[in-house]
Amino acid sequence: MLAMALSPAAWADEEKYVDAIHYPDNEEGWSRFYDLAERLTRDFDAVCGDTFCESDYSNIQSLRLRCSVERATGVMGECIWTFAGSYEDVDPVNGRVQVDARVWNCKAPLAAGTSIEHFYAALEGSHLMDAIDAPLPGTKLSLYDGLTDCL
Repeated sequence: MLAMALSPAAWADEEKYVDAIHYPDNEEGWSRFYDLAERLTRDFDAVCGDTFCESDYSNIQSLRLRCSVERATGVMGECIWTFAGSYEDVDPVNGRVQVDARVWNCKAPLAAGTSIEHFYAALEGSHLMDAIDAPLPGTKLSLYDGLTDCL
């Protein structure tokens, strides 16, 4: 209930970071961010079968990509791409389905000081390659590289 106790000016001071969909203002980044997230999900689906989904967790699914952005500067705080997968097996003795489910929270290898505009430009402008493989600004690493350290 701290939020209710703060004045509007104090509340604004408390909100240093916002979700990328709310940058530069409330829901102004919605379409751009979700278009990119959908493209990345398609890219992940295309590579999953030959890479991450060859293990016991053969049904790994992208759940959500979320990025934080410093409201005043447009500099990204971090991006987390969340995935889920499971492994199911039928017990032949009692017929029960046994499930081993997992969730992975994969941090994007963003360089310090990466602006949201440079992030978008790098991934949206990657028409010759999948966005998942595009080098992130200020680094030679891609979102795919971040996933190999996570999944």
